[in-house]
Amino acid sequence: MPGVRPVRIIALIWLAWAVLLIGFQNLVAARFEPRRPDYVLPWTPSETGHTSRDDKPYLIEPFMNAQVSWDSEFYLSIATRGYDDPYVRGVFIPGVGSVSMNYAFFPFYPLVTGIVAVPLRVLGLNPVAAATLAGVLISLLGALAAMLALYDITRDELGRSGGLRAAFYLLIFPSGFFLAQVYTEGLFVGLAFVSLALLRRRHVAWALPAAAALAMLATWTRAVGLALVFPLALAWAREVDWGGLPARLPSWRTLARGLLVLAPILAHLIWRASLGAKFDLVEAYWFGRGLLVVERTLKNWQQIVAVLSAGEYPQTLAYYSIEVFGVALALIACLAVARRYPGVALFGLAATVVALTSGWPQSLIRYVLVAPAIYIFLARLGRHPAFDRAWTLASALLMGLLATLFTFDMWVA
Repeated sequence: MPGVRPVRIIALIWLAWAVLLIGFQNLVAARFEPRRPDYVLPWTPSETGHTSRDDKPYLIEPFMNAQVSWDSEFYLSIATRGYDDPYVRGVFIPGVGSVSMNYAFFPFYPLVTGIVAVPLRVLGLNPVAAATLAGVLISLLGALAAMLALYDITRDELGRSGGLRAAFYLLIFPSGFFLAQVYTEGLFVGLAFVSLALLRRRHVAWALPAAAALAMLATWTRAVGLALVFPLALAWAREVDWGGLPARLPSWRTLARGLLVLAPILAHLIWRASLGAKFDLVEAYWFGRGLLVVERTLKNWQQIVAVLSAGEYPQTLAYYSIEVFGVALALIACLAVARRYPGVALFGLAATVVALTSGWPQSLIRYVLVAPAIYIFLARLGRHPAFDRAWTLASALLMGLLATLFTFDMWVA
């Protein structure tokens, strides 16, 4: 694992980033108010007016209000009252009735949030405020774990300075501000990146079981955690003496360890047996999303291109330019690092493809945040001081823009 000094440096960078980002969000909230509503997408005007949050009690709690928006409502609801919370909107489904929108969200992040919120109540916070603070703390700690994992993954190739650079680039990525909000990204990258880092410990017997356990938790945090099955399979395959087959079969111990590859699949099946059916209903009837729905995705992209071709919606063009940039960068990065980091590349590629073919092409700049190949690729380019400064400035400015929009509940991702 990283030495004491790099850990200290990473921790200080992380702490400064957290304080500055949260402080920035509170500063912009106090300094100005944007013109409402947001016309960036056809559905956003009805969701971004002055009174749009009045019927969403989890988004109007004043405490740390800048760190909650959009999906934060559902995580806080599940954390405080469970999935069938009467204070959250339902989706009417023919033949089924009303199903809470909470079922579209995975359980591990709100579960941990609810547990951490309990001792925070001693601070005199109400349940929603305590859950908000807990959610932010969990996201921040996940981001710190992901930074340490990125350093550990890259230090052999890029050295100490390159590893620190990769960790820093995670924080300042345009959608990196989500790592300090009531959102799942912080916890997910912490679990997934540490799992990937452990899989590089080829000669440590407990590394594969530990990585598999973290992969299960990641799968219960976000659906795309299932993609960790690819790096797990590669790590196990390295333990098999393929040259000795078929004359000499792998040992029973090796075969038993191979079952660990199935950990994300097992986690997914457990979730599907308990919550999966209602998840599918809400996703299909409200969000219009699915797994690898390529035809529907292409059709929606055609509609978007037709709208943008008219040249009448500069906000929409700016939004989709950021989305396309994020996907292109993720795909290029995964291909660029595949030779040295095949497991990392496969995981990032799977996460990107799933996001890109989910039906509605939106939120992509947030979805690609979980692809570690991006930060490895950028850290390689960052060996050149000019690129390092240019990317740092461009990424931080863009993150500031997106964080500002999120602070005011305007659509970001």
